[in-house]
Amino acid sequence: MRRVPGASPHRRSRTSNQSGAVDESDFRLRDIAVAAYGPSVLFGLAEGAMLPIITLSAIERGASISVAAFIAALIGIGSILTNIPSGMLATRIGERLSMVVAAAVSAIGLIFCILPFGLWVYGTGVFLIGAASSVFSLARQSYLTEMVPVGMRARALSTLGGSMRVGIFVGPFIGAGFMHFFGLASAYVVALVAVLGAGGIAYGVPDLDSRAHDRAADASVTTIGMLRRYWHVFLTLGTGIVLLSAIRQTRQIVIPLWAHHIGLSSASASMIYGIAGAIDAATFYPAGKVMDRYGRRAVAVPCTALMGVSFLLMPLSHGFTTLILVSLLMGMSNGIGSGIVMTLGADVSPSVGRPTFLGLWRELADAGTGIGPVILSAVTAVWTLGGGIVVSGVVGFAAAAALWRWIPGQRASRTERAPSPSEPGALRE
Repeated sequence: MRRVPGASPHRRSRTSNQSGAVDESDFRLRDIAVAAYGPSVLFGLAEGAMLPIITLSAIERGASISVAAFIAALIGIGSILTNIPSGMLATRIGERLSMVVAAAVSAIGLIFCILPFGLWVYGTGVFLIGAASSVFSLARQSYLTEMVPVGMRARALSTLGGSMRVGIFVGPFIGAGFMHFFGLASAYVVALVAVLGAGGIAYGVPDLDSRAHDRAADASVTTIGMLRRYWHVFLTLGTGIVLLSAIRQTRQIVIPLWAHHIGLSSASASMIYGIAGAIDAATFYPAGKVMDRYGRRAVAVPCTALMGVSFLLMPLSHGFTTLILVSLLMGMSNGIGSGIVMTLGADVSPSVGRPTFLGLWRELADAGTGIGPVILSAVTAVWTLGGGIVVSGVVGFAAAAALWRWIPGQRASRTERAPSPSEPGALRE
């Protein structure tokens, strides 16, 4: 990237071709690795360090089991309630500053979790962390979508998803190490240091001149206007995203549940879950390369279909060995879909009003994460756990069918489908 004469250290332009897109021949993903993925690894590490102990901390402060479960759910609630405002914030102040704000808010939330105050203060801290995570994720996705050439978009976004997973995978181990020596609250200190590091890196990355030029046009885009113009995309491809997110969230629940159902110890269940997570975190880059080369369907459909197969096979497993084999298939199939939700959102989002569109896109994904466990719970209540897992597998096949039907046939790696800047007027209320 070249420096713009007279610009501040935070304002740089991208190497562009005549069409205004980033020139792929002059771009190397490793050149932006630390700035692009360092904050994501650290944010993921922070979440990984604190997520396993939220309920334990709540109970330690006097919560009942049901209240502790609700406090743990505040992470997701904070994200859902903040997705659309996140798009508005990124539109007004830019992606870079939005990431800095997210790190600051997350740090405040972690301080609330560290301080020895009551349950309400602790719950507020957890909610703030969930809200900050939504702001950070949307801003990072929007930033990379603009920064990276279209032909490398899937690799960039799958690596973004993978870097977050690596952090979430490593975080619990680092947190456990500190807790062993310094107690429960030290895991939040680890998370606090990580988010401050993420905020520091985000502050140092360059702004994008292209977004600065589009800022006035972005400001004219409203959420209602975006829904009116792109309702068909949200209704069709968005349905596939909801179903994909549903089975992804359910997969995190069924492994420990089925392990307990067949009589495995908690240690065995945790080992199986961890090994599946390692396979999941290790397959993100090849997935992005396949998407860029062969199109989004080449990854999205196998990802969801194989997850469906793994769900159907799980009730047939009756011991450690068979369950770990099924879990490995489940982890691998989810891993090859790393970044698919972000990539598809970037592909179908307009160039003007992109943060607003992505906020709505994330809302669909979060809706799916809420629906998946509800389906499993409801079917299990009226049938059996095995029946609930089978029905959840059918959700995976439905996701594969929806994504096959509605993913645009023309590869985004060859043609940018975003509307021209002349369109923003059509998006106003």
